[in-house]
Amino acid sequence: MEKQPNKNQRNKWIALINIPIQMGVIIFLFAYLGSWLDENHPSEKVYYNKILVMVGVAIALYNVIRQVNEINKIK
Repeated sequence: MEKQPNKNQRNKWIALINIPIQMGVIIFLFAYLGSWLDENHPSEKVYYNKILVMVGVAIALYNVIRQVNEINKIK
């Protein structure tokens, strides 16, 4: 007889599968906002797109670390 994975383990996999999607959405939205700001408020010294992409990456990484820590607490 095969062992069935418990429900808690399935929930962990679902959470791990959603992490890349969440990262992509966060980074895309910040990049889109940065592009929009660059087009509508041009500046020679400030590059909104680059700044906001880096902020989006930092927020996405923070979100990943927070979620993985939560998953590990549940054990």
